[in-house]
Order: sequence, then C-alpha cells, then structure tokens
Amino acid sequence: MPSVYIKTYGCQMNERDSEAVAAQLLSKGYVMAVSESDADVVLLNTCSVRDLAEQKAINKMRNIIGTARSERRHPVVGFMGCMAQSRGKELMGQLPSLNLVLGTQKFHRAGEYLDELLSGRNQSIVATELEKDSQSTIKEHLAPGQGKSSASAFVSIMQGCNQHCTFCIVPFTRGEERSRSIADIVKECRDLVSRGVREITLLGQIVTSFGKRDIPIQSGRSAFVQLLDAVHEIEGLERIRFTSPHPKGYGDDLVEAYGRLPKLCESAHIPLQSGSDRLLQKMHRGYTFQKFKSLVAKLRQVQPHIGLTTDLIVGFPGETEADFEETLSACRELEFDNAFIFKYSPRRDTPAADLPDQVPQPIREERNERLLALVNEKAAFRYKQFIGRQVQILVEGPSKKNPARYTGRTRCNRIVLFDGHERHRGQLMDVRIERTGSFTLYGSAAFVNL
Repeated sequence: MPSVYIKTYGCQMNERDSEAVAAQLLSKGYVMAVSESDADVVLLNTCSVRDLAEQKAINKMRNIIGTARSERRHPVVGFMGCMAQSRGKELMGQLPSLNLVLGTQKFHRAGEYLDELLSGRNQSIVATELEKDSQSTIKEHLAPGQGKSSASAFVSIMQGCNQHCTFCIVPFTRGEERSRSIADIVKECRDLVSRGVREITLLGQIVTSFGKRDIPIQSGRSAFVQLLDAVHEIEGLERIRFTSPHPKGYGDDLVEAYGRLPKLCESAHIPLQSGSDRLLQKMHRGYTFQKFKSLVAKLRQVQPHIGLTTDLIVGFPGETEADFEETLSACRELEFDNAFIFKYSPRRDTPAADLPDQVPQPIREERNERLLALVNEKAAFRYKQFIGRQVQILVEGPSKKNPARYTGRTRCNRIVLFDGHERHRGQLMDVRIERTGSFTLYGSAAFVNL
C-alpha cells in the first residue's frame, strides 16, 4: 500500500488538520512513513503567518524533490494548508515537480486526490476553491497508539476569521467564520472519550467567536459558553481547554465559567500583541491595554492560579521606542507565564504591508531580544513558585527529548517531567515539584503516586 509522510508547520490547528488527513488516509489503506525518504507521498502542511515559515516550507520541498531525483525516486509531493491556499497555482510555477496544492477547505478530499495522482489519472491538482460546510469535515482522529498522545485530543469547532487584523493573512487563507453545531461537536467529543481521551482542546482561529451568527444567547450565555456547558456534561471527560481566543470574546459569562465549570482548566492564551493603544488601533485589535488589563484582573480574581500566556508583535509598522516601552511595561505589570514573540513580517494582501514607517530589521531583532529577556525573567520567577508544591498532571507519555522520563501537564498548562512508567499514560496524578527548568517543571519519583 502507498506510504505517506506528513510534516506540519505552524499552530495547533495545523496539527489537527494534519491528524485528520492522516486518519483519513489510514482508513483508505495508506500507511504512515517515518520519513520523507521512505514515502510514496510527501505532504507539507504549511503556515502563512510569517514569511519565514513559508520560505522554510518551500526550501524543504525543494530539498525533498532534489533528493528524490538524485535517488531516482518519484514520490507524489504536495503542499496543504494556508500557504497552499494563498499561493495556489503560483506554487506549481515555483516548483514544477509539485503534484498537489491542497487548500484549507479541501483537506477532506486529500484521499481522492492522492488516488488520482498515484493512479496516473492526473499529474497535478490545485484545489483551493471554497467549499460549503468544510468546517464540519475535520472529524477524523488517529486511533490510540497512532497519535502523539491518547490522553488528549484537539477538536476543531469552526473555521475562518472575521477579525481582519491589519497584520494577518488568515482571513484570506481560512475564509470567513463558519461554525459547527453544538450537537455535532459534542458527539465527536463523546466518541473521543469512549476511546480513552481524558482532555479535549477546542480549536478555532478565534474560538470565542463560535456560533455568533447562528446560535442565540441563552440565559445570558454566549454560544461558546453554551458549548463549554455541553462538553462539560460528557461523562468520563476530565479536562477542557480551548485556543485561541480574542480578548474581545471574553464576556463576563466566559470569565464566570472558569469558576463554575470544574473541568475547564485554569489556563488561558490571550493574545495582547502590543501594550501600545496607538498600535492596537493600527492593528485593528478592538481593545485598549486597559481593557486587556481589566480582563486579566477578572480572570485572576476568579482563578488566582490561572496560567496566562500571550502573543506579542515587535516591529509593527510605525512602532516607536515609546510604543515598544509600553509593551515592556505591560509585560512587567501582567507577568505572563510565557509569551510567543513575533518579529513583524509583512504579509502580502494585508493592510499593514503597505503602511509607512516599516521598522528596520535590526531594530526588530534588538527589540525582540529585549522583550524575550523580560518575558523569560518574569516566567522564571513564576515557575520557581511551584517548587515544593503538589500539582495534578495528566500523563501524556514519554518525553520526546528523554524517553526515560514521562511528561504531563498541569491544569494551568505547565509541562512536568517525572520518572514514570507506561502504565501511567492517560492517568491523572499528583506530583510534587522539585525543581524548574526553562518553562518546565520537574517532579521527583519519590513523590509520584505509583
């Protein structure tokens, strides 16, 4: 049977899309290869958030094609995901040996397209057209033992984005917001729990926008909170997470849910992007720093030990040193547990790409280093507060870097390494923290409930 290798670039939504495609192909009789050199089909699931990610994927594909030629192999090779959607036929011009360009609304058709290519009925396929109800097609999951962890799973609840931040290409690559039904999502979650999943992460580009157009507010609760309530009722499910939200989507009903729903983990990734109100307005973010700060205060009041992470952009067009200092000040004040820092990268077809006063690359680099140092300093302090504490973790399996140790996550989303055993996989366990590393906690085997 044909073998397939899929490499994923980018976010958790890309990971989920890759998993769904892999599960689809396995059900059709394909087998998964461990590397591109062993595969009959090589698919790169791409990201368009930064130009660097696109160039990395294109260079990787060039290397794959060049190596295959030198070894006189002829695998079917293709791009899927956001870059495939945005560039389409252009990629075929750049890489004439490319066979497949699979857009973001065509993942569920991967199997039929590959069958065409492998049978010789077609030499190349570009599939980037919009497709109705594509948001409801990403349902397949790898069976226990096939995925990275049988204890946790991602569930896509919607596709697309209506926010149109001036720096972001996603509305062009993922389309407008389209939500699934609550009943359909709950059924998928229930099926996963029946297969041993203990933790579910609900996914959406702006997950808190779920159902805004289609599902009316009930008893003061938004469609997204109604979904949380419904998933919370699933027997056997232990934990619920979600990502990525938008600060505007945190109404009082969602803040209140953190204190009301025991299964909802006290963890939140809320993108700030900048501490400067002037830049937030230019980014079309729809909030001020004070509003963001107020939201953080509300969440910490409901859950004092909530884990908070964020996204930050340095070097956005027109960013002055004063603007950047406001971002530094915001990080000092809010003390995030971690932050994903992005050096601004112009994306074509976005308003920010044409803004004046583009910040020179050396300044972006220097500001990135300063901000990273501050975030690491604050995070190290917060992590050290865990030493000596007992925490509950959900055991995911052996550590990738050191298979002799096992890894799990706390409810507030800290990674914990400990001396465990395969029988602990999928279990909720209490571990006492002995020491910390860079964004990692370590538990001693002496304190693990064996």
